[in-house]
Formats: sequence, C-alpha cells, structure tokens
Amino acid sequence: MPVRLIALDIDGTLLDSEWKLPEANRMAIAEATRRGIEVALVTGRRYHFAMPIARKLDSPLTMIVNNGALVRTHDGETHLRHLLPRATAERVLRVTLPWREGAGVVFDRPRENQIILEVVETDDPIRSAYYARNQEFLSQATPLESCLIEDPIQVMFSGKVNPMRDAEAALRGAPFAKEFGLAVTVYESRDFAMIDVIHPVCSKGASLAEWAALRGIAREEVMAIGDNHNDLEMLSFAGIPVVMGNGVPELKNFGWHETRTNDENGVALAIEQFALREATPCA
Repeated sequence: MPVRLIALDIDGTLLDSEWKLPEANRMAIAEATRRGIEVALVTGRRYHFAMPIARKLDSPLTMIVNNGALVRTHDGETHLRHLLPRATAERVLRVTLPWREGAGVVFDRPRENQIILEVVETDDPIRSAYYARNQEFLSQATPLESCLIEDPIQVMFSGKVNPMRDAEAALRGAPFAKEFGLAVTVYESRDFAMIDVIHPVCSKGASLAEWAALRGIAREEVMAIGDNHNDLEMLSFAGIPVVMGNGVPELKNFGWHETRTNDENGVALAIEQFALREATPCA
C-alpha cells in the first residue's frame, strides 16, 4: 500500500548530530507533502520547543509532541490531549526525591510557566543549554510539588545515564507504576538521558495510532523513522518502520528497515526509498 503518513522523530533522526536540519531532509519532506503525504513530527519535545524545527521545514505538518501527550497542527490547534493527573504527578515527585536536581514539571500553558523547576543552577552542559533556549518558558517552585495546581502534561527528569537508570528503576518499581507511562531517551555517547513521566495511555506509538485512526489511515500506510528507546512503540505500530543508522542497538534487533545515520541524510534516503517511489503527485 502507498504511504499516506510519515512519522518522524526529531532529535537523532531528522536533525544531524549538531542539531541542524540537513537540506536533503527538508527537500524530501517538502516533496512528500507536495504529493499529498501527511508528515508528522513525533517527538519528546514540547510544542514550542519543536516549532522552530517545524518552521524550517516550511511544509504543512502535524505535531505529535511530549511523547504523544499532545497532538496539534503547526498553527497550534489541539486535536488530542492526555494530561497526567496531578495526584499521580505528586506521587512521582515524592518517590524520586534523590533526582530532584534534574526534575521538572511541564504544563500545557500559552507561554510563561510552562516548565517549572526546583533547581535551575546546573553544571550539566546539555541541561544548561536547554534551560538557556527555553528561558522564557521557565519558572521555579520550592518545593516542586507546590506547582501542581492543575494537571500537568508530564514530569520530566534528565541527567547522566547511570543516575537516570536508577531513577527509571525507582519509577518502574513504584507501587503506583500503573498510573503513569514512561518514555526514556538515552544518548550513551553524550552520557545523557531523559525520562518523561506521562499519562499511562500515552506513547509516541499510541498517539500515532490514535491520530491515524482519526484520519482514516491504516497502519500499513504509515511509515515511521526513529533512533531511540522512546521510538519503540511508534516503530512497532508503523507498517513501514525504519531505524536510523545511529539508532540504539535495541531498535536494531527487530529486523526493521535500517537507513543511514542522521549525519548521512538517513531520513531523506528513507523517504525517497519507501514513500516517494510509490506516491504520485497530487493534481
């Protein structure tokens, strides 16, 4: 069946290792949308953090953000939203006190106070860069639990790989673990990992499936490209799953298609191979 929907991860997939958008990827996406194929950016990023990338693509896009908690069009219209109950968020924060330095709570708000932190000062260069790029969205609360005056989108944690593995183990072993879902992203080469605690029905794959059903698109007509642990459900759902050459080893054990790395225009090559050869231009 021809591809009708392409789902693309951003970091480590669409962007190269310097977080830049290769021109070949932009052109392949533009050609896909010109031919009537819907393209969705499916990312752990917040909507406002993903939109600068979307604007560079200059194509009509669907935005599946926060690891599937929100589905929006590029113009900001919300189609699906799954918030984490604040009582669950509070319990998550209590069971993860040893990792409070890298913790934050994310809300669905227009701009200010989207990301609430207890600790802003950090010597982690990746976290520092993120805080700098998102300064207008940040606020502080002490203790962090005091910010929970409404249901958040997620509770997030970031830091070096080993401490984040310990935090993940604590969360998975929590007696209320069925009340939330986890989306984990690991960059071994940078010694950096992220954990997003989201609504239990959420994942990139679950929201992609929900969106495809609303659009009347069969899973066989969906192509997905990803590189990390939080892309597993998305790739499992897609009829045409493609793993980046730089993807984590775990994703390469399923016999899925593999493209080149994010520094070798892997996204463009995959789109050309699996989508554009089958699609015909719209009239």
